[in-house]
Amino acid sequence: MSKPVVIVGAGPAGLSAAVTLAKHKVASIIVDEAPKPGGVVYRGPWRETNALPHLDDKWKATLQTLREQYHQHQDLIDLRSLTRVLGPMADQHLLTAHEDTLSTIDYEQLILATGCQERSIPFPGWDIPGVMLLGGIQLQIKSGLVRPGHRCVITGTGPLLVLVACQLHKAGCDIAGIYEAAPFKDLARETLALLNRPQLALDGLSMMMYLKRHHIPMHYGWGVVKASGDPQVEQVTVAPYSKDWYPDVSRAETINADVLGVGYGFAARSQLAQLMGLDMQYDHMSGAIPVVDEWQRGSLNNVYCAGDTVKFAGAEAAMLEGKIAAYSALKARDISMPNLDNEFKALRHQLEKSYRFRKGFDTAGYRRPGLLSLPEKDTVICRCEQVKKADIDNAINQGVKDVITLKMRTRVTMGDCQGKTCAHYCYDRLNESTTSPQPLIRPRFPLDPIPFAALEDDA
Repeated sequence: MSKPVVIVGAGPAGLSAAVTLAKHKVASIIVDEAPKPGGVVYRGPWRETNALPHLDDKWKATLQTLREQYHQHQDLIDLRSLTRVLGPMADQHLLTAHEDTLSTIDYEQLILATGCQERSIPFPGWDIPGVMLLGGIQLQIKSGLVRPGHRCVITGTGPLLVLVACQLHKAGCDIAGIYEAAPFKDLARETLALLNRPQLALDGLSMMMYLKRHHIPMHYGWGVVKASGDPQVEQVTVAPYSKDWYPDVSRAETINADVLGVGYGFAARSQLAQLMGLDMQYDHMSGAIPVVDEWQRGSLNNVYCAGDTVKFAGAEAAMLEGKIAAYSALKARDISMPNLDNEFKALRHQLEKSYRFRKGFDTAGYRRPGLLSLPEKDTVICRCEQVKKADIDNAINQGVKDVITLKMRTRVTMGDCQGKTCAHYCYDRLNESTTSPQPLIRPRFPLDPIPFAALEDDA
């Protein structure tokens, strides 16, 4: 094989795979929709700046290392930024769009490192300006160097709540409070799992000390109820959650704020893997994920999957998986790697520790059914098609038991986003009423709308 390995995604997994391939003199093509490599985690600011006081030194050091590795091997890495993959075509081709121009890339080996997306949790007011997912807030302050507001409330579950709160405070925001849905005892119960990554655990403790030092309140077992305001969020209502995360509205509190950050987990961006026909499985935490072996090989022999596409375990785990996927591609090319077995065992050992560390947070923050009680009847669930909770209630009450039938009855998931925002709510609602495995909503080709300009004939 002489063609470059094609990698979709320039985040930690994709960059790690490309650098590993380059170290063995194998070229790669990376396709990514962003203007700069690094993914959501390590993309960095769009413009040059002398200081990043809101971001910690460890993050800046990792960002610098990734950039140095990329530039060191740039002659073997063809980065095609601002380019979207619209889907697979016949004869091992991918259809791409760049600046309203369509083209194809052919591949003999393909690494999918498409990352993850944040899981949206509908509640009254979730669609008004100022209500943002935590990853969106991070993009604003890390890449755009834009402060999203002045007074912020952070709600959800997981380590990202504390990290974003610290970053916002360092950027000059007033943090009115952090509301972690999981009770403290559930998090404390996972101490042994968190000790699999002692440095990360220490980093977490350091951030907790930062919160205490700056008198930023942290509330365990609390979460969002609703947001209100016109034309943007002005008030956020929070309440204590039961063990199943049902809000006790009799004890609700209302906070004045112009930003509400919400983070109740992530889901794999696996739509391309589904369109390619890879074997998939549904995971409660990660959504629809491709089935891979220990070498990150998918069910198609020449397709490998790495990073949050497969399992959400953080950037460092994604880099390890990207490296393993690259080794797998190199093995298929019969490239000699004398110490591969030992290297592979070491990588898998580190990876398993990362998985155990992440599982501690996932166990404590496992999504509870009470979140499904947050939307009111007129709350919009599917923004693209304006499907409300009442529409979904009616369909389920009429006997709908699977997501495909729900889609046909209500048009939920049929908009341009193809269910990226609303599908997870639908899966969870239907899983409440049936024990049968839910069929997956199959994405449509193309994955993103094609502008008419791309179809014009210049001749």
